[in-house]
Amino acid sequence: MGNLLELQQKLSYDKTFDCVQCGYCLPACPTYETMERETHSPRGRINLVKMVAENKASITDLEDPIEKCLGCMACTTVCPTNVQYGQILESAKEVIEENRAKGMLQKKTEEFLFGTFFPSSKWMKTLGEATWFYQKTGVQRLAKLMRVMEAAPLHLGVFEKVIPEQPSPQKRKQRVKRYIRKRPARGKVAFFTGCVMDGIFFETNEKTIELMLRSGLEVVLPEEQTCCGALHAHSGKVEESKKLAKRNIAAFEEEEVDYIINNAGGCGARLIEYHHLFEEGTQWYDRALAFTKKVMDISEVLVEVDALDFQDSVHQTITYQPSCHMTNVQKVTSPPLELLDKVPGLTFKKLDRPNFCCGSAGIYNMVNYEESMDVLDVKMKDVCSKNPDTVITTNPGCLLQMKVGIEREGKSETMSAVHLVDLLLQANPKYKESSAESVFVHE
Repeated sequence: MGNLLELQQKLSYDKTFDCVQCGYCLPACPTYETMERETHSPRGRINLVKMVAENKASITDLEDPIEKCLGCMACTTVCPTNVQYGQILESAKEVIEENRAKGMLQKKTEEFLFGTFFPSSKWMKTLGEATWFYQKTGVQRLAKLMRVMEAAPLHLGVFEKVIPEQPSPQKRKQRVKRYIRKRPARGKVAFFTGCVMDGIFFETNEKTIELMLRSGLEVVLPEEQTCCGALHAHSGKVEESKKLAKRNIAAFEEEEVDYIINNAGGCGARLIEYHHLFEEGTQWYDRALAFTKKVMDISEVLVEVDALDFQDSVHQTITYQPSCHMTNVQKVTSPPLELLDKVPGLTFKKLDRPNFCCGSAGIYNMVNYEESMDVLDVKMKDVCSKNPDTVITTNPGCLLQMKVGIEREGKSETMSAVHLVDLLLQANPKYKESSAESVFVHE
């Protein structure tokens, strides 16, 4: 009985009773639509969790339905009883992870990836520089000719094609950690650079900083910041995620800032939920809650400060693919659209189902490739019906996934996908109060 009670606590068993099995979640769930199975719907997964907690099903029965969940949280936006599906899902992943048998090679590989690679800014820098070398020296062209990447694991060859052109190692070295204005600033913010975002989308991070500077803000980049922990939590490694949260909270506490800014929907969703990792009433809970209250997406702060005057017209037909975690967890929906509305020359076409997941979901598109592509195909049917020149995204995973979708549809010659900040900077925004525009930088 003791073991069963312990399992029920780990599985958030008490929260499963909030689900009344009404089925409102079914039309909102991408995997239920593409897989057409009750066990791969939110209410089906919740029922399975309950059955495992009551010893009526095994943890093995839970594995496939839980692992095939995108974690997009679309179900939470339509649920009439406010079921905490995210907490149930995360608890199930943790239990599955704890009970999974692994070989020594898999253990060592995961220890490196989750314990060393993603949390390390040095490894992320190495990833970016290695990718630059791969792209610039002709190795990429040779690999293409020899079809080497077709044999790569996790379908890396598919994603390798759409990785953006990388800046040189020298340009990465030129980044500084503190941008201070000569004249009074509108505010002071700390920028969360992210792991994959800074490794592969370094240029977009630099443009994010530039937009904040042009908005009259001081910007700092805390040196001790690390991975947000989302990939760890999605893989059931909740304790590791908690350690990363503590490191980030401590790093950003060192700076007196108004806001903590991120430009990745998935990272932002993790950051604003840090307090859920700790027991209410504890010191870390209070510190985490204070941290989360400062977290903002780049689009939110740009709209709030409202200091940009877009100078150049961008004559493109665009559509916007919202990040699920930005929409369903952060609840940030209108700021990106408000910013796009200010850019002259754009023709905006709204998707019929903008909140349908693209199928990226962290590393879901690598570990569950076929299922991810089924979801992406539904999304691309919607995108192609609008025939845009450009698809705007607000998350690195979504951006790569949309690029893959464009390739799959054979549209790469006429359609592209970019991050929101890339398009905003293309419109040459100027600080409205030009007399206060002067900036100096030091490390």
